Order: sequence, then C-alpha cells, then structure tokens
Amino acid sequence: GFLEDGILVRDVGRTRWRYLGSWTFPWDVVSVLPTELLCLLPGVPKVPGVPAARANRCLRLPRLFEAFDRCETRTGRPNVFRMAKLMLYLLLGIHWHGCLYFALSAHLGLGADPWVCPGSPRALRRYLHSFYFSTLVLAMVGDTPAPQREEEFLFLTAGFLLAVLGFATVTGSISAVIVNLGTAASAFYPDAGPVRRYLRARGVGRGLRGRVERWQQHLRAQRKLPAELEVLRHLPRGLRAEVAAAVHLAALRRVGLFQGWERGLLRQLVLRLRPQVFGPGEFVCRRGDVGREMYFIREGRLAVVAEDGVTQLAVLGEGLYFGEISLINIRGNTAGNRRTANILSIGYSDLFCLGKEDLAEVLAEFPRARAAMEAKGRELLLRMGRLDRGAEAAAAAA
Repeated sequence: GFLEDGILVRDVGRTRWRYLGSWTFPWDVVSVLPTELLCLLPGVPKVPGVPAARANRCLRLPRLFEAFDRCETRTGRPNVFRMAKLMLYLLLGIHWHGCLYFALSAHLGLGADPWVCPGSPRALRRYLHSFYFSTLVLAMVGDTPAPQREEEFLFLTAGFLLAVLGFATVTGSISAVIVNLGTAASAFYPDAGPVRRYLRARGVGRGLRGRVERWQQHLRAQRKLPAELEVLRHLPRGLRAEVAAAVHLAALRRVGLFQGWERGLLRQLVLRLRPQVFGPGEFVCRRGDVGREMYFIREGRLAVVAEDGVTQLAVLGEGLYFGEISLINIRGNTAGNRRTANILSIGYSDLFCLGKEDLAEVLAEFPRARAAMEAKGRELLLRMGRLDRGAEAAAAAA
C-alpha cells in the first residue's frame, strides 16, 4: 500500500501502477539482477570468494534505511531500537571493510606478505581473518602488520580516516540516545533534583523531605504521570478525547456516580479530569476548606477522619467519589461551598480531580446528569442534617 492524503491505500492495482511509475522501480530492478552470472562468461577474471559483481545488491540499502525508520516510529522502545540499529551499522561497516580488504589481498596475492590475508583453504578462516583485521583498523587499535606496498599504505590510511569519522559518529549517536533517555523521563515525571535542593536550602526537616522523595519514587515505580494533559496537549481535540477515553474511561465507569451515564458525557469528562496522587497520611481536603474540586477514587483507599486526624469514621475505596456537594449549588445547603469532612489518604491514592468550572461546563450540556447529581447530593445532605428544608422551599418558590 501507499499513503494518499494521509490515508493508507491498499488497492493492488493502484499500488502496482504507482510503484511501476516511481523512480524506485528501475533502482530495485538493477539491485536484484543476477550480475554474478557474468563471472561465468569466458574471459572474465575470477575473483576468489564472493564475486565482486554482486555489489549491485548494495543498491537495496535505501530500503533498509526506510524499514528502520518505520520500525523506529512503531516500536515501543525507540532508544533500544536505536542502539541495536547502531550496532548493526557497526557490524555492517566492519563487514564491508573486511570484504574490501579481502578483495585487495586477492588482487595482491593471498599470503604474499604478512599484511595481506593468508591463503587458507577454508573460506570461514579467510573471512574471520578479514573481519578481525578490519575490526583492528576501524577500532584504531593499530596492532596490524606493517604495510609493504603502496596499495597497502593507501588502504590502511583510508581505513584510519574512516575510523576517525566513525568514532565521532558513534560517540555522538550514543550520547544522543543517553540524552533522549533522560529527556523522555523528565518529560513525563518531575525532576527530583531541584525539589531536593530546594528543600535542603530552606532547611526542611528530613521527615518531610523523605515524604517528597517517596512520592516521586512512587510515581516512577508505578508509571503514574502527574502531567498527562501536558503530554497530550499537541494532539487535536478529537484525537485527544479518544486517547483519554481509552486510558481512563474504564476506570471512570467504575465510579458509582457515572454508572448509566451516556458515553458522550463521559468523553467530555475525561478531557477535563486531572490525575493526582496523594501519599500516606496526606490530607486530600479538610473540613471547612473552600471546595473547588471534586474527586473520584481510581486506586487506593481514603479515610474520613475526625478532627483529631486519627480516628477513622469511614473508609472510601475504589470507584467512590466525594466533594460534589461543594461544587453544586443545592438549595438549602447550610454548608455552602465548604468541605464537610476531613479526607485522609491511607496509602498512596490515585485520584481524578474535576474542577468546579469544568463540571459546570459539562453539566450545562447534560441537564439530566445534573439533575441526577443534585438528587444524590440532596440525599447526602439530608443524611448529614445539613439541608434546610425551609430555605430550599423558599428558594424554589422564588
């Protein structure tokens, strides 16, 4: 197939005519011609080993580079693939240099002097000697026999010059891979170095510094991204919604509040959710705080604690939510937009956070969902004794 306006065309007929009319077709034809058969013609000198007439196979190299580029964009570990590709290039370069060395040795005479390849009857031994000799030259080890003829001096000088260029290229490629490894990690996870230096410069105690370091280690160990929206910000909105739905929709459906809600509403919600991770003993919210977000528990456990911060009144687990009362203007709510409980993370808890403005924007387009959320919030206020029926009736009458 081929790409047309970004769409993969798989039609065999169109693909055939497009390929036959491209410049790559005659190039590919020449590269697969059995030119080694020319060595069978009378009067053509025979070259020991692999006939040099097969050099037309090297015209297939652009296809190899194209295949590598495609694999690099599809693999899940591009840095590992780049290192493997670099090693393959090194081995291929040594192999080609060894072939040239053997061809020169055959031209000068195998075993004619200590520098050329010895005339061993075994082809494998001759190849291994050529490969070993080329490795010494390109690695600039220098432990090779001294050249005796002009051709040998020229070949060895050219090999050393290529080795200098190759060494610089390999060093730059390895450095780029190492830098990319650090850049990829810092793009997803916060750098612990600046935070650690800041805490030490400000004289923060070891206990708090340890909590910060353990939180960052937890993010990396569990592969939790605190800046998911930043990672996807370059995608168009529709594609970003598809990715967010594929990642978070299953977890969002486990939340009791959203069970039975239409898919369009959930797709709008996942674009506005912000993942947050709370460590052990960390307060998600305190009673009396102004509520600007509601939370959905994706993983972990939270405890509703008394004012002493120790006594557990209830435990919230995966799929539960809290904080919606502070975001919805329920008539007769005596708590207003203040938090009504202390919520503490027991271990590491992975939560979804939804802001007040984002929730209002989504519910404005889905009035049935808003009514259902208000009904559940009113029911909760009744159980807590924080719903003023008189104020609710007066507001309804007004």
